[in-house]
Amino acid sequence: MSDNNILGQVALGYSPFIDKSRAVSATRLTVFPLRPESPPDIAQLLNAVGNVWPATGGRVSLNVLNEGLLTDLMKAEPAANLMVEVPSFMASDPVNIDALQALHRAGNTLLIKGRPVREVPREVLHCFTYSIVDLAEDRRINETAATAPTNMGRSIPHVQAGVRTLVEMEGSFNRGAAAVLGWPIDDAITESQSKGKAASADLQVIVELIQRVDAQEPIERLEATLKRDPSLAFKLMRYINSPAFGLRVEISSFRHAIMMLGYQRLKRWLALLLSTAGKDSNMKPVMFAAVRRGLLMEELVRSSGDEEMRNEMFICGVFSLLDRMFKQPFSELLKTIPVPERVYQALVDNTGPYQPYFNVVQAVENESLFDFRASAEALMLSVSEINRSVLTALTAAAEIE
Repeated sequence: MSDNNILGQVALGYSPFIDKSRAVSATRLTVFPLRPESPPDIAQLLNAVGNVWPATGGRVSLNVLNEGLLTDLMKAEPAANLMVEVPSFMASDPVNIDALQALHRAGNTLLIKGRPVREVPREVLHCFTYSIVDLAEDRRINETAATAPTNMGRSIPHVQAGVRTLVEMEGSFNRGAAAVLGWPIDDAITESQSKGKAASADLQVIVELIQRVDAQEPIERLEATLKRDPSLAFKLMRYINSPAFGLRVEISSFRHAIMMLGYQRLKRWLALLLSTAGKDSNMKPVMFAAVRRGLLMEELVRSSGDEEMRNEMFICGVFSLLDRMFKQPFSELLKTIPVPERVYQALVDNTGPYQPYFNVVQAVENESLFDFRASAEALMLSVSEINRSVLTALTAAAEIE
């Protein structure tokens, strides 16, 4: 990834667009210029975004929280996979007609944010594919009539922003949302929910393997456990023989695969697999978040040179949403899944040396400039260090999915 000045001039946050099938269809990248009076260069921003989401890659929606920088963006020529969020006051301003029409002709998806206080010019109304309506401001919750921004008789399909729980996600789709924007991961987990619950057979084998790897049992026992789950065994062989692993010869036995990986890399792979093995469609956004959390926490300490710490941070991030997947509190869940002490402290007690890094991750997810700055200062990390970690983690996540 090229090193450019943009990473020291903005704060970045991200969140997923979730469609009706509960799949993540796009990523929103929120951009806070740190000096609003002097917005950064738009070419550098587009270059940084293009490194993560190339024109032939997935879709990303830019949520630029600065009028000057957004004006520059609308006049640029971003790749067609880049969506642009436009506040309603800018969509209603006749001065932006030509720029919005040009983006629409180029194939960029445009989204209007907020309810217009004045009429949107008819010349650009058709350019907007969606409106973004925050959950806290959605009149549909108490009214039966459609309330998406309208003009000249056209209602724009809406995306519901600010979704934080599964109940809110379901309610948004029931009220006609085309997609939701946010993290439906805040549902409360109680002790009573976990009573009588057992992990599915496929998850049980992964948990058992993690336990055996943690105890560094002989390869023969790991191999015997792996053979009990043909699907898991197939995934291991596919992973180790993939181009990403970079081996010159094909690995054809489970024993050889385990030997090539080693205990630490095998545990890392199992942790990632555990966080993405659920079959509940509502868990897709949770899996999306877990993978990125693990990769981001690892990147935040990459420069430390401490491989053990990087591995533990990865597991901490990936496991941070297992309570949602298993519907069990961590205090119960981690009795069966072994984790390092520092990971246990962060997940169960919200303490320990990893907790400040977890605060950074949550600030990025919540797209909160105040929390971003506070968590960065607590760790004495520069804005550019965090942003570089964010973009590197998002790139790595795109490559493994």
